[in-house]
Order: sequence, then C-alpha cells, then structure tokens
Amino acid sequence: MQANYRAVTFSEYGDPEVLQVVERPLPDPGAGEVRLIVRAAGVNPLDWKIRSGAAASFLPVGFPVVPGGDVAGVVDAVGPDVTGFAVGDEVLGSIGFGGYAEAVVVGAEMLAKKPASVPWETASALPVAANTALHALDELKLREDETIVIDGAAGGVGTVAVQLARLRGAQVVGTAREANHTYLRSLGATPVEYGAGLADRVRSVAPQGVDAVLDVSGRGSLPGLIEVAGGPDRVVTIADFSAAELGVRMVSADAEGAVRRIGVVAALAAEGKLTVPIAATYPLEEAAEAHRVSEQGHVRGKLVILPSGKAD
Repeated sequence: MQANYRAVTFSEYGDPEVLQVVERPLPDPGAGEVRLIVRAAGVNPLDWKIRSGAAASFLPVGFPVVPGGDVAGVVDAVGPDVTGFAVGDEVLGSIGFGGYAEAVVVGAEMLAKKPASVPWETASALPVAANTALHALDELKLREDETIVIDGAAGGVGTVAVQLARLRGAQVVGTAREANHTYLRSLGATPVEYGAGLADRVRSVAPQGVDAVLDVSGRGSLPGLIEVAGGPDRVVTIADFSAAELGVRMVSADAEGAVRRIGVVAALAAEGKLTVPIAATYPLEEAAEAHRVSEQGHVRGKLVILPSGKAD
C-alpha cells in the first residue's frame, strides 16, 4: 500500500482560511532528486503574498499549491544520478514551494548540508533570508567602515543582513518599531523609528553620512532613504515594487549561487557568529495562523512550521 503524507495546500487565492491540511501519496524521487522528511519549514512574507494573490502578477501558480520555500530536513530517499547526498543526511535549502509538509521531493542541487550544531528551527529560518541578505549586500558592494541603513531590520532578512553587515566591519542603522530597538542594539545596530521623518532621524545618528541602503520592509520609505544616501545608486530593495520608478534596483533571493550563500551563513550560525531568533512555531494545522501573524508584520526574527509538531 502506498504510504501517505500530510501537506498544507490551497486551491484558490484568498485569506489564510484557504489553507487546508490534506493527505497525499508519498512520492518517490526522480533523477537528480531526493526526498526529505521535513523537520521544519520557515515562513516568509512571500508565502502569504502568493497565497493571497498579491504576487500573482509576477509569480502565478498552478493550483493546488503547497507553500513553503524554506526547509530543513533529513534525506530519506535518493533518486538516480544524485551524488553528494545519502539517506540520513541533514540538509537545508530554498526550494520555492512544498515546505509546509511532512515530506517533499526536491532537486538535490537546491540543498546544502546542515551543520549538526544548528537547530532545525534555525536551519529552516536561514535559506531565503541568508540568500537574499548576502546577495543584497554583495550587490551594494558593502565594505568595511561604511555605513548602511537597513529598513525593516528586525525581521528575518533584516536580522541576517544586520549581522552580515557587522561581520564585514560596517556600521548599521536599523529601522524598526521602538519595541525592537533593544534587540537591534544587541545585534550591533543603531536603531531608529521608521515612518515619517525617517531621513532626519537617520542623519541624527549618522552625521558622517550613509553609504548604502537596503530596504527589506517595502513600506514606502525609499524616497527618504534615497535622500540620505545621496541618490539611488547604492540603494536596493527586496520589497518595494515601485522601486524602478525611483531608479532603485530590486533584488531577490537569486537562484544562482544560492546554495553557496546558504552554506556560508549556515556555517556562521554553527560557529555562533550569527543568530536568528524564532518568534513562534506552528504545527501544520495552524499554518493559517502563521500567515495571519506574518501578514500583520512586526515579527522579530522568523516564524516556523513544524510538520510533526516538534523539531526533533
């Protein structure tokens, strides 16, 4: 008899309630693929933007869809032509879709080995945040002794970006609501409140000027951030789709080099040089609640789905 596994799916765009837990036949991996038992799956804002239809214009999907691009798990089957992975390997990766499930089949080229000392929840929180943050800082060519503003610094990508920038020797001004200012200080950033008057607040804490800007919030701050940076040349965003109108580059979790970048950040986490706080964890049955919390914003760190209800 074919074994089954549980997964969260949706068959139409809509509110979080469109997410349903279903049972499916357990698939076998094909050539170049491995099957994972998912221990943890990170929740990203893109997940609810896809579910709601907000991302349909640039990322349409075919229904039904299993959301979840960030996964960490154990290889339990290996398809033909796979080298570098074996049954029992602990891995993490950015897979696009399929993470909110007890199992998933993915291309082996999407995965990196998980350092043994990195907890499952942390491993699942890293892939998209690590890939996006490191790619953005590389695009900005951020160097030692420069000053960068990270707008939305307390979220998943922001948390990783702050720490990577500090490891490069840069000074970081991070925007967040006041409740997260102590947290940002603990990461080595100088916090400021976001919203109206942001440019003046940034100038007050960075009178030497600002060399680069990374907008991860997409909440309309780009005009003021361009002003403090002296122009759009070293301003990038991952979340403001009006960026092109302002001459600002939009960067994403670039697929080329993703596994390398994820591996770099996972190694830093294993060495204790980088942390990602887990704001909350949810079983599959509470995926809708995870989306509601993510959609409200202001999450410090990452939300994580635990398909088995625990991360052991």
